[in-house]
Amino acid sequence: MAISLDNPRKFKPLVGQAHQVAMNVLRPISRKYDNAEHEYPKELDMLAAMIDGLSESGASEGAGAAGVKCDDGAIDDGAVKNGAVKNGANLASVMSIAEMCWGDVGLLLSMPRQGLGNSAIASVANEEQHERFDGLWASMAITEPGTGSDSANIRTTAVRDGDGYVINGEKIFVTSGDRADAVVVWATLDRELGRAAIKSFVVPKGTPGMTVERLERKLGIKASDTATIRFEDCRVPAENLLGSPGIDVKQGFAGAMATFDNTRPLVASMAVGCARAALDLTRELLAQAGVEVDYDRPAITQSAAAARLLQMEADWEAAYLLMLQAAWMADNRRPNSLEASMAKAKAGRVGSDITLSCVELAGSVGYSEGELLEKWARDSKILDIFEGTQQIQQLIVARRVLGLTSAELK
Repeated sequence: MAISLDNPRKFKPLVGQAHQVAMNVLRPISRKYDNAEHEYPKELDMLAAMIDGLSESGASEGAGAAGVKCDDGAIDDGAVKNGAVKNGANLASVMSIAEMCWGDVGLLLSMPRQGLGNSAIASVANEEQHERFDGLWASMAITEPGTGSDSANIRTTAVRDGDGYVINGEKIFVTSGDRADAVVVWATLDRELGRAAIKSFVVPKGTPGMTVERLERKLGIKASDTATIRFEDCRVPAENLLGSPGIDVKQGFAGAMATFDNTRPLVASMAVGCARAALDLTRELLAQAGVEVDYDRPAITQSAAAARLLQMEADWEAAYLLMLQAAWMADNRRPNSLEASMAKAKAGRVGSDITLSCVELAGSVGYSEGELLEKWARDSKILDIFEGTQQIQQLIVARRVLGLTSAELK
């Protein structure tokens, strides 16, 4: 099985458009909304309408998180061996999102109808739910006070009551939790059954019993609202439970984790895009300062600044390729849980390392607000934390590589 490392030609128009949007729309307002935390970027409404139009016309496969769809078809090994591989919505999404985050991560996370909850719906929902929730802007509520990084420890409950479920609990760090049309809430049907009983529910904004308690003030991605949401006897229809309501102890957490297999490559692409923005600007600043970077000479024979830049570019390339691999495997219906975690772990760490190192290399220029380097360093840190921290990703990778369960390797 061979993977071509060239960007698919059919995605070049999409990637080019995303880059133009990042450069001409997101970059110019980046500092404005970094300084105006919690203010909704109205300029994004026009972009959202444009993406909707492209998606409806079929001219922009996978433009954003909402473009990533789960395909339950069987793996056709014969087709793959014969070279009949697919470059689909997953690959298009990570490539376009990386370009958008070259512009601004916080603004990308604020895009209407492009929430992480949309990827959850794409991953788990049945056909009827896909149609019913089409066009919905959905945030995703997973993290809780005291649960740490292990989503299996979720304490929020969903109890069946007649033709619906009653949800009780508290969620923190909900991206777009106040702005989105609905929240995809992870809750347990039975705490005693552990991971297998965790399901996700679509709770529309304004549902009685769902209250946005506060908006967080953050280190970075300030353009994106991050909410704490409380659920008190919050009733949702039974048909708002995504996927199957049955509890399959043998399957365990697999249904819910399919969401992460979709979203982790997306987060990796955000880190890749932000890091590349920092590298591009730092390369320009070093050239202006007379620092020559020679790609035909060993790094050890060049200046310290040039050698550091070469090392960062190599790290970035590794993260980029892992991101592409995870998305490509999803497009070709191959299990990608290991690769999704590897991509997210590598890109998250590399993104933080690169953006901070670029601040350091640029000196006072990097530390001041005259350039966006310091902002990118702040924005990139969250990409090493949410959707599973660096440490959790390494744990998942270790379990997959060693063939151990979560109970065997904690």
